Amino acid sequence: MSKVDAYQIAPPLPLSRWQSTWRYLFASSCGLVFWTATLANAYDWTFRPYLAFDLLLGTISVVAMRWRRSHPLAVALLAAAIGGVSAAASGAVVVTAISLATRRKWREIVPLAVVGVVASVVYFATQPGQAAVVISVLFTIVFNSAIIATGMYIGARRDLLATLQERADRAEREQGRRVEQAQSTERTRIAREMHDALAHRLSLVALHAGALEYCRELTDDEVATAAAITRQSAHQALQDLHEILGVLRTLEPGTPPERPQPTLLDLPSLVREALGAGTKVRLDNRIGDLAGAPDAIGRSAYRMIQEGLTNARKHAPDTTVDVTLTGRPGSRLELEIRNPLRVGAPAGTTPGSGLGLLGLTERAELMGGRLEHRSTDGNFLIRAWLPWPA
Repeated sequence: MSKVDAYQIAPPLPLSRWQSTWRYLFASSCGLVFWTATLANAYDWTFRPYLAFDLLLGTISVVAMRWRRSHPLAVALLAAAIGGVSAAASGAVVVTAISLATRRKWREIVPLAVVGVVASVVYFATQPGQAAVVISVLFTIVFNSAIIATGMYIGARRDLLATLQERADRAEREQGRRVEQAQSTERTRIAREMHDALAHRLSLVALHAGALEYCRELTDDEVATAAAITRQSAHQALQDLHEILGVLRTLEPGTPPERPQPTLLDLPSLVREALGAGTKVRLDNRIGDLAGAPDAIGRSAYRMIQEGLTNARKHAPDTTVDVTLTGRPGSRLELEIRNPLRVGAPAGTTPGSGLGLLGLTERAELMGGRLEHRSTDGNFLIRAWLPWPA
């Protein structure tokens, strides 16, 4: 088996109605041109009746093109053999030979080339008004080589496109799997955080409900205070539970509970930590008291700022990161993280997968908000909008 035969040959794509039609039109038109030229050279009237038989053979070769894909070698050899005695079959000879050559199998191309050369020599030797034998042989070799080379080029290009398409499909599937994994990881993280929050809220409810049940000496003010705390804790727990509905999580047996997750109240500590690590951070807090934001959006905002600082530290060190917080209850919390793009980053800069921002986008959408990130005016910008209930 030759080296070309060992290749993975891509199957030919199905032809559209127009693609199939123009091939038949080309074969018929080309054959008609050669047949007309032969008719013009037929000075002997006794030769002209043969031209009707020539036209019949050409028609048969064009009709046989219908099976050139299911039986490529047989149809190509038949057309080449007919071409040795029929000028009208010239177009079908070209189309079937190119179609066979696209398969790039030398065990098929070599027999076709031999039959094609012999048939062409026979045609030039028997037809009236043709050139010398030497010129005819040279023309035949060049013509058949050009046809085979054209078919092999088309086949190679078809295989290349099929390979590129397969690689693109595989890359798209892998990216889809990475996206699904990032979304699953982020949902699990949200579920873990909500577990901590609900445990805290429900423990308060249980504590004060127990006090109301067993403590008979409480004053009216103490009873009202305990009831208010119970109501508020239950209300907050219901809000947190509403946000996490639909997020699936499979807890592994024996997994210890993790520490409570940070909120916006821990933002000053995060900024100090980043400054201590060498990252220049400017925090513009326009919401005032960080404790005023609910813990649910506070945790998400904290994670977004943390991810923005991490990205800036990895991809744009020695630049200043501007963090802006705006918003108010009953509207939304707006978060903006901006840092200049690093020009001419060294080769050692840590590459990023982009899955962190993808997970934060999923988190924002689950909360009813949204997050976007892009490069603009020489800066990398992260913006998030999170709902802030009244």
